[in-house]
Amino acid sequence: MQNQIQLAPLKRLSNVKTNQAEYRSVVRSIGGYLPERILTNEDLSEMVDTDDQWITERTGIKKRHIAAEGEFTSDLAVAAARVALDKAGLGPDDIDLVIVATATPDRTFPATATIVQNKLGIRRGAAFDIQAVCAGFVFALSTADNFLARGQFERALVIGAETFSRIIDWSDRGTCVLFGDGAGALVLERQTEEEAEGRGVLGAHLRSDGKFSELLYVDGGPSTTQTVGHLRMVGNQVFKHAVTKISDSVRTLASDVGLELSDVDWFVPHQANQRILDAVARNLGLPEDRVISTVASHGNTSAASVPLALSCMTGETQIKPGDLVLIEAIGGGLSWGSALMRM
Repeated sequence: MQNQIQLAPLKRLSNVKTNQAEYRSVVRSIGGYLPERILTNEDLSEMVDTDDQWITERTGIKKRHIAAEGEFTSDLAVAAARVALDKAGLGPDDIDLVIVATATPDRTFPATATIVQNKLGIRRGAAFDIQAVCAGFVFALSTADNFLARGQFERALVIGAETFSRIIDWSDRGTCVLFGDGAGALVLERQTEEEAEGRGVLGAHLRSDGKFSELLYVDGGPSTTQTVGHLRMVGNQVFKHAVTKISDSVRTLASDVGLELSDVDWFVPHQANQRILDAVARNLGLPEDRVISTVASHGNTSAASVPLALSCMTGETQIKPGDLVLIEAIGGGLSWGSALMRM
């Protein structure tokens, strides 16, 4: 009988890095973009058996933006990225990492990030996509943070961009009322601990569980049907898992980084559904005036929703230096996660 290696049980690792990070990933700027065309609830009532009251009561959504014919996910991503670069006073030569979170890429391959990289004129570094559906931006931010904190790249464009209108079944009122198109982008810059002065990405908590994959999926793909397919969702089950799993992720993250939820200045959740936003905030004990909601105007823009919501924070809800910002999202997979940033 062959000798067998005995493996110790897996332990949950905290977000404290096992190797000392050399740098902090600091947010330099935020940009967003929404297509010009607006699709209102009244418009949808002429397409499917629904009305404004039904949609508003169940989702809080009043309108959503739809990409024009010939306007691709990469175009939305580029528009948001240019806003972020302009705000930071940076150009294409200042970026050496592009990560695009999307479930609606321009093509099966190459990665939409490489298309964005080329359109922006970035000629160095690396570019790739991350696919975690609505949770994609949280996964992308965490990935970029790890690269920058290890000193492997200098500045990253982290983008969430979607054209979900291209995979919606417009005869299914349970899903077609929810989604819209848009993009949001952050410029992350590596800084030393001294330069950052406490700012930057403090930590992230990521999870996935494939046994729930049939709750939210697209019924097509290159390997299975050789078609793009349409989005399918078991809405009541996704709602239940969203509230519990996001709340657990946030509490775990806060414990890992040694902060109390009462320390959070702004809670910027995935803009899926106003009822989910309200339920998660109540579960976490976060006051209403700290919760950012754009779902009424944008609908669910999947991986774009968090950075897009961040880009819309102005006036009384404007982020100030030193503010502690909590973001979270859950999407198909199921995949979910949260992150904390000191701005």
